[in-house]
Amino acid sequence: MENVGLLAGIGTLPGEFLDVAHLQGYRVICIAVIPGTDLELKEKADVYYEISAFKLNKIIKTLVKENVKEVTLLGKVTKEWLYKDHVMPDLRAIKLLNHLRKQSFKDDTITLAIVDELKKDGISVLDQTKYLKPLMPGPQVFRKKQPTKDQWEDIKFGFDAAKTIGAMDLGQTVVVKDRAVMAVEAIEGTDACIKRGGLLAREGAVVVKTAKPGQDSRFDVPAIGLTTLKSMLESKCTVLAIEAHRTLFAEKEKVLELAEREGIVILAVEQGSL
Repeated sequence: MENVGLLAGIGTLPGEFLDVAHLQGYRVICIAVIPGTDLELKEKADVYYEISAFKLNKIIKTLVKENVKEVTLLGKVTKEWLYKDHVMPDLRAIKLLNHLRKQSFKDDTITLAIVDELKKDGISVLDQTKYLKPLMPGPQVFRKKQPTKDQWEDIKFGFDAAKTIGAMDLGQTVVVKDRAVMAVEAIEGTDACIKRGGLLAREGAVVVKTAKPGQDSRFDVPAIGLTTLKSMLESKCTVLAIEAHRTLFAEKEKVLELAEREGIVILAVEQGSL
């Protein structure tokens, strides 16, 4: 049985990956790299570790010990968490961070540096979508409720805005109302962006999430799930538009059931169709 590694952050996608990988006959070596990961991972994984993302050398040496040649990075590891106080980074992590200080602390720069470190020990990083393509819906409006004309205008405006901030490697999500940007995703992550934007809009805002131009599918592929919808409900947002074929839709049935009950419109759109 072939081994595959999973570096897990917060959310349901690591668990989704585990289920699919097991169905395909893989033995999954899971390392939770941040506090708050799904408790079920420990039960589902063939081998399970908890090692801080700042213990980079320990993570890599553990994967080597477990004879892992391929690994996937799934789940949220927010920049907000990265900037908080933590255990002391190991020497390998310190060298990496010192090197990055000469460049930038953008999302892709940090993750690409980690990919390069893994490669030094013969470990390649898989496309995040390799096992999860069925979770990436094509263009459609889910369920019956359709966007209004004004909401369509906000969706188009928000899509262009999200692509612009993505090109700057800032984030993937914007909150829009009446063709005005209420919030842009930054260090705090998607859910905090939604809550902040919804609060400023007061009610009726549109949330748009897209892939970055030139998105590297090995990491940070856009994803939504039940937490996304709950953040929208908390801040009285009314529409969620995601990029078709390029966004992972976790917990789909639960999300759509709650959205229909609460009158939230959810749709997947392509850039060329707007």
